[in-house]
Amino acid sequence: MHRQALLPTLPLLLLGCPLFAQVDSVAIGGAEEVEAYEEALTEDAGYDAIALPSLNGGALTLKDSLWLIPGYDIYCGWNTESIFGHHDRSQPLPTTTLQLSHAACDHEMPTCGAITSPFGPRHGRMHYGVDLKLQTGDPVVAGFPGMVRIAQYHRSFGNVVVIRHANGLETLYAHLSRISVDVGQMVEAGERIGLGGNTGRSTGSHLHFEVRYLGRPIDPARVFDLTEGVLTASTLRLDASVFELPKAAASAYYRVKRGDTLSSIARRHGTTVARLCKLNRLSTRSILRVGQRIRTS
Repeated sequence: MHRQALLPTLPLLLLGCPLFAQVDSVAIGGAEEVEAYEEALTEDAGYDAIALPSLNGGALTLKDSLWLIPGYDIYCGWNTESIFGHHDRSQPLPTTTLQLSHAACDHEMPTCGAITSPFGPRHGRMHYGVDLKLQTGDPVVAGFPGMVRIAQYHRSFGNVVVIRHANGLETLYAHLSRISVDVGQMVEAGERIGLGGNTGRSTGSHLHFEVRYLGRPIDPARVFDLTEGVLTASTLRLDASVFELPKAAASAYYRVKRGDTLSSIARRHGTTVARLCKLNRLSTRSILRVGQRIRTS
């Protein structure tokens, strides 16, 4: 059903990368669906699973890896099982500037739908991507040229594709109704990688789109003007500020007074009864007590 991968799959080979520093395995957490970002540690910390052939048909050498795999010199590996790989996020990254584009044809918005949920705090947790509206069956395309590292089903992300790009960025496309690419396949910007959908933990058809560098999330709005569908600039400067996560606004609370109802509290604070019930684990029939502390945002 998928288009045949450019590079056929061979048995996995465990390769180190002696020319570059090894990184330790860590679990990444703090997402809207926390377990989606928590991945089990393996005994092979610092090594990655390689499922690509060498140029001469034998074992994949370090030289082959550097030649065939985008960003291999940056990641020192190629993991085709862990969505986010295993990267030591405690170490600061050097300031650098990434080239995003050389020409008008080497980038494309994955889909052109309206933003339904931005990058940042959501429901008390971090939302590490942006949600873009689409209809089930709408085409989803690669944002930049690169190689498919992940193409699989995930219980939270549904059908998900991760693409590694030559500059070290990785882009993630989740909740697809169909995956149209294979691991190891080279894709061009604007090439269809799947169809939009509502798979996994999703409350409606949309594309969850992420941008990452060495496992660290970057607000996609720093890369694409999400409303116009164009790049914000041809380069992206990576420094500490790019990886700073926005903080959630402080929660607001209200003390119940005599005569208050959920409806009156909701109107006073510009919210809904349903939202108040969700924030406070109440039902619409709950009896309020004078002095009770109600969370309003």
